[in-house]
Amino acid sequence: MINKSNEHLKEAKETYFEHMKNAFKISFAMIGGGFKGVVHALVPGLFTTAASDKIKNLHTYIEERDNKKSD
Repeated sequence: MINKSNEHLKEAKETYFEHMKNAFKISFAMIGGGFKGVVHALVPGLFTTAASDKIKNLHTYIEERDNKKSD
């Protein structure tokens, strides 16, 4: 497991703590977007674009992060 983790960190071009920070940021954003999606399913007038906005923002964040690493 340690070897797999080290390989993944190398591929991601991140230290352990950089990876942890980014993984937490993405994870909590997905949880928040998912929660808003559930609320929207129950009350369609609330959070009408929150889940799709979160997906778009996360996509942009990940793309920009990956592009910085490839430079």
